[in-house]
Amino acid sequence: MSRHFLVMALSMGLGAAQADVLDESSVQWRSQVQSAERSRQGPLAAAEALQPGIDGAPRQTLLLEAEWRARRGPVNATLYAQHLQRDHGAARSHAAVNELYTSGDWGGADGWQYSLGRKLVSWDVGYAFRPNDMVAQEERRTLLGTYSRGRPVLQLERFSAETAWSLVWVNPADAAGQGADEEALALRVYQRAGAWDWHGFARLGREQRASVGAAFSWVASDALELHASARVNERSLVWRLDTHAPIPAAASPWRREAQSGSSQLLLGGTWTTASQLSLLVEYWWDSQAMSRADADAWRDRGTALVQQGLHAPAALHAAIAGNLAWQAQGFASSSLQRHNVFARLSGTHGAWSWAGDVLWAPQDGGRLLTASVAWQGDRWNLQAGLRQWAGPADSMIAQLPTRRLAFAAAALAF
Repeated sequence: MSRHFLVMALSMGLGAAQADVLDESSVQWRSQVQSAERSRQGPLAAAEALQPGIDGAPRQTLLLEAEWRARRGPVNATLYAQHLQRDHGAARSHAAVNELYTSGDWGGADGWQYSLGRKLVSWDVGYAFRPNDMVAQEERRTLLGTYSRGRPVLQLERFSAETAWSLVWVNPADAAGQGADEEALALRVYQRAGAWDWHGFARLGREQRASVGAAFSWVASDALELHASARVNERSLVWRLDTHAPIPAAASPWRREAQSGSSQLLLGGTWTTASQLSLLVEYWWDSQAMSRADADAWRDRGTALVQQGLHAPAALHAAIAGNLAWQAQGFASSSLQRHNVFARLSGTHGAWSWAGDVLWAPQDGGRLLTASVAWQGDRWNLQAGLRQWAGPADSMIAQLPTRRLAFAAAALAF
């Protein structure tokens, strides 16, 4: 284990040991092991066949993580350390400040509250996809719960019994930031009306300009909850393939383009029984993902590159393999397809819990299947599971670099 990781971990331990000088302090350690089976189809598999070694995806991964949360007066801090080893390569370690902000209020109980610094601000009502996560923009559907990193913010909030207002200046004065790192102003308004929760959102960014959204969550009964979220964007930055690029090309044919008038929609619901069995179903539409025509052009280019590789002289294999590797840029969007369906069935029995879920892309039949089991003790949490990428051979999910992934993790909190 590297000295960098040990120093950071020791600092976290000392912080926990000195909890008497803090208002709050907690530490969580987590170790996880992943074993992956690479896919035998898709652009990276074809590139590997032409030029062995071009696919650097690891087969075995060991990840050690530690997170220390502390609060002293108005200051909140979350420190993170990671030690990562892939296959038999050299280990890498790094540490980060996930959150560090000060907060306070003025005007009494009905006045405004403020936060200044790096903070995690997560919005919206969905589980698998969140159109209106305008500030944090967290990665969804991860294997294990992630230690998310906040963003630099200046946040103003006001609360009452039924209403909440939040105004956030995120990534202030960052003229070079793009995507989630873009400087922007974001607004959220919340109103509770009996069993209904209503949300309104707005965002104004330097590059992506204006967007507006709305969401609701309705507790229809003790067993049924329904939710929806929608957003319309004036301008979005998306990756698109240059269909006129030569085959093979001398440079990546992918370009980041401005898309006008994109929209996103989520519809979902949760059904829960008295025996703690829960079914979640969500559908979402994301026009920032590739259209059917875009996906067909992507497949056609991949097929043409594979055919060239079969008949090209060895001197051209490296160039064709590089072009096949560039095809993986098609997987960069948070949604691989515009239409998506997600279902998750889970249950809890004492200290044990289990879950199984499927992400289905109806446009091409691709499926992502995950099953997991967990045990929760007073301090320990143990998890294990399996994720499988499946579907027709030409579906986008089936062409992802990994075919199957098994994982196990142990976490200790104190």
